[in-house]
Amino acid sequence: MSATPKQFQAIALVGNQHDLRVSETMLLLATHLHQRRCRVLLAPDIQVDFGALPVERHEGPTLGSVVDLIVAVGGDGTMLHAARLAAPFGVPVLGVNRGRLGFLADITPDDIRARIDDILGGQYVQDRRSMLQAQLIRPDQQPRTCQSLNDVVLQKWQSGRMLDFETWIDGRYVNSHGGDGLVIATATGSTAYALSCGGPILSPDLEALVLAPICPHTLSDRPIVVRSSATIEIRLIERPDANAQVICDGVSLGELSVGDRLVVTPANASVTLLHPHDHDYYRTLRSKLRWGRGDRMMPGQPTD
Repeated sequence: MSATPKQFQAIALVGNQHDLRVSETMLLLATHLHQRRCRVLLAPDIQVDFGALPVERHEGPTLGSVVDLIVAVGGDGTMLHAARLAAPFGVPVLGVNRGRLGFLADITPDDIRARIDDILGGQYVQDRRSMLQAQLIRPDQQPRTCQSLNDVVLQKWQSGRMLDFETWIDGRYVNSHGGDGLVIATATGSTAYALSCGGPILSPDLEALVLAPICPHTLSDRPIVVRSSATIEIRLIERPDANAQVICDGVSLGELSVGDRLVVTPANASVTLLHPHDHDYYRTLRSKLRWGRGDRMMPGQPTD
């Protein structure tokens, strides 16, 4: 085997070790990367049995500081976790799909060795994705902050009652809402929760955000698209027994109460995804959303 280009000498593997498919793929990857003379690093909590393979351990939050590439094995949730590890250090992320839908992780287990070899040999497409920063601001307290690649979600919590809240964009009042919450999604996250709320699909290179109400009480309360550099602020309107929670890429930032402010702005950091050299975003959409299947497909028309 020829040596790997220096840029990808140290590679971290992340994934849900409790999923047998993921642990098997991580073992396969570690073996193949070792044969390619790469160092393989993992967080201490990954307890997959690698046998005699020389894998190294490093603390999860700073894993991105000691590697050249992070390989996420799993679904899009694993990719979002990997993005949070990678973004502060400018390390790219490569996804191996062992989940269900997988808009972000686009290498399949069937051709994993060939695809990894292509990536290590420099045959790949770089895809820079913008991120959001959410601040939960409470009176007389330090703001709580998180970053997200997909979305920031305000949702009702521990109550069957709907939320009443206001949205402000760049200091200008937009609307008062009643419903189950609001999704603020990047172009990357437009194919996630926002899509199920009736939001549009945005091309990932579009610098825009989707604001999609969750189960709005008023049918005229529809998703809107705004520029990605906008400052979005959300304030709760007092309502008996209404509790709200803020979620960033599936991770809780905390409870939003009356008098608090949720402020969402562009993050300083971004994340670079690596794709195979023949990556086609629209082919991914056709495959994942099953466009052109069934009775909408002409006889003899080829499938993806």
